[in-house]
Amino acid sequence: MDNNNLVCKTCGHSHFAKGKLEGYATVRPINKFFSFGSALTLTFCKRCGEVAAMKVADPQKF
Repeated sequence: MDNNNLVCKTCGHSHFAKGKLEGYATVRPINKFFSFGSALTLTFCKRCGEVAAMKVADPQKF
C-alpha cells in the first residue's frame, strides 16, 4: 500500500503513518495454542487516526 496515494475516507487528509501492535494484540493461528504469532502493522491517518490498512507482519508464521 503506497502512502503517497492514500486519502482518508473519514477526514480527506492525505498524510499517513505506520505503527505496530504487539504484545497481547498479536495474531495467532486458531488451532495452535502455544504459537508466538505475529504483530499487526497498521497504516493510519495522521490527522484523525482512521485506520486505512491492517497487515500481519510475519504471515510466514502461519
